[in-house]
Amino acid sequence: MFRLLQRRLRRLSGPSAGLSARSARSLSGCPPELPAACVRSTFLDFFRDKHGHRLVPSSPVRPRGDPSLLFVNAGMNQFKPIFLGTVDPRSEMASYRRVVNSQKCVRAGGKHNDLEDVGRDVYHHTFFEMLGNWSFGDYFKEEACCMAWSLLTEHYGIPTDRLYVSYFAGDAASGLPADEETRQIWLDIGVPSGRLLPFGLKENFWEMGDSGPCGPCTEIHYDHVGGRDAAALVNADSPDVVEIWNLVFMQYNREVDRSLRLLPQFSVDTGMGLERLVSVLQGKRSNYDTDLFTPLLDAIHQRSRVAAYGGRMGAAGKEKVDTAYRVVADHVRTLSVCIADGVHPGMSGADQMQPLILLSFQIMDVINENEAHFLSSLQQGSRLIHRTLNRKDYKHGVFPASVAWSLHRDLGFPLDLVDLMLEERGVQVDRQELDRLIAENHKSGVQSQVMLDVLSLAELQHLGVPHTDDSLKYQYSLEQGRYVFPACCATVLALYDGHTLVSEVTEGQRCGVILDQTCFYSEQGGQSHDQGYFTRDGLQDILYPVEAVLLAGGYVVHQVTAADSLKTGDQVQLHLDQVHRLSCMVKHTATHILNFALREVLGPSVQQRGSHVSADRLRFDFSVKVRQQTPLLTPRAKVEACVSDIISANQIVHSVLTVCLPACLPACLPACLQVSLLSVYLQVHLLQTGAIEDLVIISERQMVKGISRIVAVTGQEAARARETGQVLSQDVDSLSSRLTGSAPISLESAQCFAKEVGVISDAVDNTPIPQWQRRELQSRLRALQRTSNTAVRKLETRDAAARVQALLEKNAVKDLQVDSVETDSLSILMKTVNQLSTAAPHSHVMLLAHQRHSGKVLCACQDSLSLSASDWAVAVCRHLGGSAGGSALVARGTGSSSDITEALRWAEEFARQKIQR
Repeated sequence: MFRLLQRRLRRLSGPSAGLSARSARSLSGCPPELPAACVRSTFLDFFRDKHGHRLVPSSPVRPRGDPSLLFVNAGMNQFKPIFLGTVDPRSEMASYRRVVNSQKCVRAGGKHNDLEDVGRDVYHHTFFEMLGNWSFGDYFKEEACCMAWSLLTEHYGIPTDRLYVSYFAGDAASGLPADEETRQIWLDIGVPSGRLLPFGLKENFWEMGDSGPCGPCTEIHYDHVGGRDAAALVNADSPDVVEIWNLVFMQYNREVDRSLRLLPQFSVDTGMGLERLVSVLQGKRSNYDTDLFTPLLDAIHQRSRVAAYGGRMGAAGKEKVDTAYRVVADHVRTLSVCIADGVHPGMSGADQMQPLILLSFQIMDVINENEAHFLSSLQQGSRLIHRTLNRKDYKHGVFPASVAWSLHRDLGFPLDLVDLMLEERGVQVDRQELDRLIAENHKSGVQSQVMLDVLSLAELQHLGVPHTDDSLKYQYSLEQGRYVFPACCATVLALYDGHTLVSEVTEGQRCGVILDQTCFYSEQGGQSHDQGYFTRDGLQDILYPVEAVLLAGGYVVHQVTAADSLKTGDQVQLHLDQVHRLSCMVKHTATHILNFALREVLGPSVQQRGSHVSADRLRFDFSVKVRQQTPLLTPRAKVEACVSDIISANQIVHSVLTVCLPACLPACLPACLQVSLLSVYLQVHLLQTGAIEDLVIISERQMVKGISRIVAVTGQEAARARETGQVLSQDVDSLSSRLTGSAPISLESAQCFAKEVGVISDAVDNTPIPQWQRRELQSRLRALQRTSNTAVRKLETRDAAARVQALLEKNAVKDLQVDSVETDSLSILMKTVNQLSTAAPHSHVMLLAHQRHSGKVLCACQDSLSLSASDWAVAVCRHLGGSAGGSALVARGTGSSSDITEALRWAEEFARQKIQR
């Protein structure tokens, strides 16, 4: 048998002597002769040319139409529609059977996050390439294992005595047997039993999520040392024995109730990290010693002016420098790929998506700009940490959580970076207090505002305090395509503690700060206030976060919780969160353009009735005089097209400070070649319309009679909404084609289809997509739901009839019908009881259904007035530790039991006692 398989492997792999020899020399310690580019191309050529796989390009690291992911984190992400069965049958993807590619992956957040391990070891990365081959209903375990072994040992020339293979050992609690089929395949290939190791669910059972396709996997591990038995080091986090390839066999579907069902089509999903494979083939113990990283490390060495990279591990002395080398090299790769794919790091914490042309100098500009900002923040944060540690009231060993939280909230410091900086000094953050601050920050609702009362305003005027000069908020410019905002230094003119004006506030005190001038936009006219912080002269390391900016009687009030003492007369510097401001400007200008477009499409009777602008979306309320108030489904496409034309033209925006009623504003627009935006206070606009990029209406509904509310997104949020809408549309198309092709032939398939319709309906209802598309998809899904529900009811009725026939043949017609049936559906159980009662109208009927895997018992009964059905069901279900309800005629409930026979006996005895009375 083994010889036959060897011959088959040779046929599968073909000639490879030259490449194997080169690889063998590199594995023995000679200089690498197989560069990473060759390793990649060999993989792709092997599956494409020798085994008929289609080469599919890598998708961008920004997920397309998948809001569940922050980044593409695995090779299979773009193929999810195939695994989930939602692929559009008319699409090219529907024709995929054998596929190979090298996928760009980022794991820096979410479920799969390797950020913590980067630099600390030599084989984890935030960005990596995933080499993978897939079979969608084509080949399965034997072919996948044979091809993998052939590629590794014959084409790459990896010695077999360095390889170990793991397989799924089974899980009794889940009812999953050991994957003996895969184990036997590896034995037949020639893997010694001592190198074939069983592992459990955690290591060798792969799942897409809480539900969906899943299955056992088999992993191939490599021992960098060799000449020993390293079986005990497999899956033991040893840097010398690492996993290089994972072969997943998708054969089950994890249901919502956690049960497993076999998939109708088995698939193969494999993933092998290019970085780890290259380190193996180049004879390196570390990924960072390969040609994927050495040019980066050399460049870092040249620019950093520190000792050359030495590959050392540890957290002290020179070892820390090498860890830093690895972190920087890893992150540079990740940033470059992410920016090239349109993921732009922002100041506000979360990643901001912006379109970028894929030019290296632009990538460098983005990195340099963010690097400068980060280094400035790092220096300021380091000074603040040092100052806090040197304070007299500092408790040794425990760092104040309020300071750590301020660093994170106001400077964008990751909390783990704060921990690392403190770790060097042997200090820890007050974790309990920090958790409290984080939880408090996440609480819903807005904190009460510190607003000047009438007496304080009168006092300010009496004292001659001038109104705040906020003209700087308008004084920004476009320079080489970027918005530049002015610096602002100011003097504290007044402080308000929530009750009265005071001359000084102390650390931790919440107050309103009035300055002689400000560059911050105060919340007004439906636009959110600016965000940021200010610092005090002579105390640059202390941040005073601005929680709100309000306008009262000509005074701009900056709501602040004092990080240190602050008194009138102090000089401060204001630091504006520019990303947040620009996002608000985009939405603000887009709101005016939307208003104009609505008037163009629906007529001059459109009147603005309210609006709100924030960094993430805009809301616009309006009324329109029409014969019958209807949703905007028909003209919405015209509205968006009108907006798109103005955006595409990149028209100049003229903001004119003049008194003009909002209702008059749109009337000015059609007469202008450029977009003129006129208002008395809404002046924080873009300078050109192109920065909006795109606008999509994601919601439109009638608030009250005659007034509609639109919610829209712009820029990349709009692009993402369109992508998501397209994906969901393809999902609905796929469901429709399946239903049109043939009606469900079994109850199980009909129920599965109905469940899928429900899942996609929830996604359509709750995911930001174009509203016109949402309405269309909702209509189609309602029709599909009606059809699928009808099919389920018919099949359930047919199923119940068959069960009734079997029960009558078994028990004939008697006065007391108490029996069990096998079903997981309470609906089928109720239909069976109903039909049995019809067939035996003078019988007292109760049926139980026992779920053996869970011990749960379903109960249904129907009776005449001589024995109340609800009394009967309640008694039986209470006896089974559950509950029931219903009427005197029909009732149902649940309980649990390991002995269904005893439960039936008790139910029948209870009924007989009641009847005899």
